[in-house]
Order: sequence, then C-alpha cells, then structure tokens
Amino acid sequence: MSYIAVVTDSMANLPRELVEQYRIVVIPLLVAFGQEVFRDGVDMTPEEFYRRLRVERNSPTTSTPALGIFLELYRRLSLEAEGIVSIHLSEHLSATVEVAREASGMLPEVPIQVIDTHTAAMAQGFIVLEAAKVAAAGGGMEEVVARAEEMIPKAYLRAMVDTLEYLHRTGRIGRAESLFGSLIQIKPIIHVASDGVVEALERPRTRGKALRRLVEMMAEQVGERSVHAAVMHADALEEAESLCQRVADHFHCMELFLTHFTPVMGTHAGPGVVGVAFWAEGQGEQQ
Repeated sequence: MSYIAVVTDSMANLPRELVEQYRIVVIPLLVAFGQEVFRDGVDMTPEEFYRRLRVERNSPTTSTPALGIFLELYRRLSLEAEGIVSIHLSEHLSATVEVAREASGMLPEVPIQVIDTHTAAMAQGFIVLEAAKVAAAGGGMEEVVARAEEMIPKAYLRAMVDTLEYLHRTGRIGRAESLFGSLIQIKPIIHVASDGVVEALERPRTRGKALRRLVEMMAEQVGERSVHAAVMHADALEEAESLCQRVADHFHCMELFLTHFTPVMGTHAGPGVVGVAFWAEGQGEQQ
C-alpha cells in the first residue's frame, strides 16, 4: 500500500517510540570531537555526550548531513512512498533544510515537499508528529503538508539555558546576543522566534525562578486549553522530571513527553538546559 513518507532531522528530539509508531524517518545531524564524528542520537547516547562535553577542553562542532545522504534516502523512500514530506529545523540554526531542498530539486521525478518549521527541538517534533499522524491515517501529500504548515505557528519552545556561552561560541545566539556578558548570574529563558532566530525572553537570576517562569509562561500562552507538551533537558534529569510533574499538575495534557536535548543541540546550548515545547488544542496564530 502506498503512503506518504515523513522525514525529519535529529534536532526534532522525538522519542524513539513515536518515531517507530508513526514510521518517521530521522536523518541524524553530525557532531564531532576533533576528528571523531558521531551521528546524532545514533553513535553516542546523550548521557555519554554530556559527560564528555563537561570535561573536553575543545568544544565539539556540528555539521549537516551531506547532500548524498538526502539523495540516497529520498530515492529509497520513493520506491514505496507516493510522496515525501521532509520537515526540518529553522534555516537560521542549520543548513539542513537548504540541503534537503537542493536534494529534492535533483529528483524532479519524486514528489517531495521540504518544510522549514522555523523552530527546533520538540516544537519541531510536534509539527513532524502531527504530519506523521495524518500520513499514518492514510492522508495524501496535500493533507500531510497542510497539517505541518498549520502546526508551525502553533508550536512553541521555551528553554532555560545555564549560560549563553555555548550559543555565543557556536554563533546561534541570535537576538540573545544583547544579554551576553551583561550579567553573569542569570539563567536566561530563550525561544526560537517566529522567524526562526533565537531570542531571549526573560532573564531570571536563579534556575528555580527560571523553571517556575517556564510553567507560568506556558499558562499565559495556552490558558485553559488542553495541551500537547514535552519537557526536554541537557543532562538535568532531576529538574526536568520536576518540571514535567508541574506541567502535568497545571495543565490538561493530551500528550506529555520527557526527552533529552540531542548531542547536536547540546553542542549549541550547553549542558544544564531545561525546556518545554507545547501546542494547545484550538490555539490561534502565534504572536
């Protein structure tokens, strides 16, 4: 039976069970310590990565999968899929979506739609997941694309970073640059704005205050609506579990996941990050 294949990249942070359940194809980004190159989420666990990140003198680097990886994947999927919807993180954070577009342009005989989510992490993951649910239910290409595009303005990402040093060092700091170096003792709350650029929202002085604000900001955004949420962390499991419980207590969650920030994301945001991604039923356009 023909179907629409849904592809994304490892920055979506999707739990493995969802990837398997909805036949989502995940292309891993790459992270390197010197000459050692690892596929994100495949060759090194998040726990192993963050242990190494904390002790390595030299910062790891990240890179986009090669054009040939996309070409090979799209060709393979086209043997059984009637179309491919390839959904990726913001082009302001990675060249992944550009490479996907280039590959799709080289295969005019294969129906491929490449989508920039203008976000990352599980905000991206929820967009992918909703598109994959439509595909799994037998939806056609137009329906799958429409669901993904409908979700883009609805999916939010808020995260507390322990330091802006990693975002600054890797050039992903975006409009949060104004905070860098101004105050040492802050735990900024950042998000990916609607144009796909990292932006600072608030600057609490302690991790506790920042974690409380994540829940408050989520409440301000969704009101009384039912939500789909995910709590993510970068080697901060205890705080993430606590935040997950707060979210469960404060909201009517249709879905609630606890997951790691992948090594590639950890390279840019650093260890100690805790974040929440969410979207609400009946939610209007993103402000």
